[in-house]
Amino acid sequence: MIDVLCAGIICADHVCAPVAHLPAAGELVMTDSMLLTVGGCAANAAVDLAKMNVRVAIAARLGSDVFGHVVTDILRDAQVDVSCLKISAGVDTSQTLLINVQGEDRRFIHTFGANRDFRARDIPLPLLDRVKVLYLGGYLVMPGVTQDELAPEFAAARARGVKTVLDIVVPAKGEYLSRFDRLLPHVDVFLPNNYEAEVITGEKDPLKQADVFQRLGAGTTIITMGGQGAVLVQKDLRLRSGVYAVPFVDPSGGGDAFDAGYICGLLDGKGPEDCLRIASALGASCVRAIGTTPGVFTRVECEAFLRDNELKIERI
Repeated sequence: MIDVLCAGIICADHVCAPVAHLPAAGELVMTDSMLLTVGGCAANAAVDLAKMNVRVAIAARLGSDVFGHVVTDILRDAQVDVSCLKISAGVDTSQTLLINVQGEDRRFIHTFGANRDFRARDIPLPLLDRVKVLYLGGYLVMPGVTQDELAPEFAAARARGVKTVLDIVVPAKGEYLSRFDRLLPHVDVFLPNNYEAEVITGEKDPLKQADVFQRLGAGTTIITMGGQGAVLVQKDLRLRSGVYAVPFVDPSGGGDAFDAGYICGLLDGKGPEDCLRIASALGASCVRAIGTTPGVFTRVECEAFLRDNELKIERI
């Protein structure tokens, strides 16, 4: 059995520890460490779930280059089932260079690579008979994934009793709301951040953003707000959560870790408040180290952290 199938964006991440400043032309700037690891919504969430002892598989597209082999090996070593990975021949694996500067937000240099080839049909329908949650990360940034093709996949999953979870990446400002009307009725949990939600809805208030997605049919909408916490909206429930105080090193992957934590709560049959606690704990753990997954709690670490720390959650 597989508990969760993660689908969507995958890449190789090249990450540096925070540097004092960006180098000028021709200048060499030293960093304490550099890391080659997996990145992308689907890969991050899969590794995070595996660290929480969840049985997880990944469906994504890699290139036929050396980085495709590296990413596959890292995922396999993390106990992620890689049997659903597909190779796009003659195409590079997606890669991101993450530049961290002390006291500043991250800078990204990215090549899209094989993620361009990913389609909704790359989600293996026969596997849905064996999973409890289907998660897709990176909707909107994958040009081959349309709601007309993805909605039937999500509908088929829900018909099998599988919970569907959707996260997004907004590539630039534009019109995106029309890409949700036929998809969100098949989404159990929708997880945009407040910047993405503002671009899509035009609303600045996270509660108003969530209301737009609820009207379009989402079962639960959670707007994540980084250091400001999150808001959760269901039909008869509105919650606002804070954040856990942890040492901050690198925010990369924090949203994906939050997603993985919420999924863990769903698998354990938790209610929305406890799902938020687990999600917030995993998201907080992620930012303690460079890279998208090295700092994320194991299940034992997460349970100990939750016993020792309180998260402020209020009903709105």
